[in-house]
Amino acid sequence: MGHVGIPIERPIMQLDTGATAWMLISSSLVLLMTVPGLALFYGGMSRTKSVLNMFMMSFGAFALVGVVYPLWGWSMTYGGRDIAGVFANPFSQFGLGGGFEGTRIDDFGVPAWVSVAFQMTFAIIAVALISGSLAERVKFSTWMAFTAIWVTLVYFPMAHMVWGGGLLSGDGPIARLIGVAPIDFAGGTVVHINAGVAGLVLALIIGKRPGFGLEAMRPHNLPFVMAGAALLLFGWFGFNAGSAFTANALAGMAWVNTAVAAAAASLAWMATEKLRDGSATSLGAASGIVAGLVAITPGAGALDPFGSILIGFIVGVACAHAVSLKLRFGFDDSLDVVGVHLVGGLIGTILIGLLALDGGLLHGGGFGLLIVQTLVALIALAFSGAVTALIALVLGATLGWRVAPQIESAGIDLGEHSESAYESAPALRLS
Repeated sequence: MGHVGIPIERPIMQLDTGATAWMLISSSLVLLMTVPGLALFYGGMSRTKSVLNMFMMSFGAFALVGVVYPLWGWSMTYGGRDIAGVFANPFSQFGLGGGFEGTRIDDFGVPAWVSVAFQMTFAIIAVALISGSLAERVKFSTWMAFTAIWVTLVYFPMAHMVWGGGLLSGDGPIARLIGVAPIDFAGGTVVHINAGVAGLVLALIIGKRPGFGLEAMRPHNLPFVMAGAALLLFGWFGFNAGSAFTANALAGMAWVNTAVAAAAASLAWMATEKLRDGSATSLGAASGIVAGLVAITPGAGALDPFGSILIGFIVGVACAHAVSLKLRFGFDDSLDVVGVHLVGGLIGTILIGLLALDGGLLHGGGFGLLIVQTLVALIALAFSGAVTALIALVLGATLGWRVAPQIESAGIDLGEHSESAYESAPALRLS
């Protein structure tokens, strides 16, 4: 069992206050991952003149998705008649009305209201993650428009396809054909591959910052980065252990697997830096933690601690090298969304096929699960990439993505928000 949607088929109709309290806490932990966790992490990685803009992109994602999700996000994901296996009817429970029963108790003794809260926080962080690939060069208004459109046309359908009984779920055609249900316990496909490939597409379409690859664009505040990583780590226990949907042994297993994978990935990233560059850095330690968290997310409830540590070591080394691909191939993924979330999400999703206790190839399960995990990852890549590209091109042709060159040069904080994070910031000159 895993994060496969909201169980509503056989309600026990008896409130479990312990499970309900745990899910409310988990929802709050996942929200903490975006504001302030991701805001601090990305804000610290950016340059002085764009730190507020990075905070605003995370806060903006919270504000907009927090309105959109109860209006039609829940209904598109879980709330009504399936449409071609891609999404559910957005109007059947629009605004959490119609057929929505907020007090209905699920199989774990948790009211539907709490399930909405938990699922909404996943949608918020998924779109906020993408902002790291766009740092310092896009209009805030276009980002907000993208947020609303992307969660509607990409995130909600992906969540339905994987967790809501759609094409990529255990009830979908791939699972029926191969006879094995895919595993995405807490969002390796829905959140990280989805956001990672979207970040890559946007970076390619929107283009590079002036000076990219020619001048150093170092993080302006590494303590912010480490504090943000620490908050992401803390919140991720709600992300993964909360995906057990109750306070039980599976939640404890997911908690342990999450911690050890993050620890192993941070060690591996620092060791890679030491061997390659001569020094282990604070940025590497923080980035390694996040890479390990990303990679263990889809399999947190399906692996043992040994497999989780192994995934952590693999992803720590792989992502430490992957973040340099942007320089080699010339795409400006400003804050390493592709190198961490796309690469980490792919590694974690596919390695479930080898390491899952139930069905993994190395545990005697044959190739079925490995084939299913790989196909689901590839289909998610194609779907998210294609739809994101369409959205990006339409917005580019209508609203426009890039701020004026003089705003990029002087600072997007001043140009877009009329504020600066630090009093010493230069005045904006538009002439």
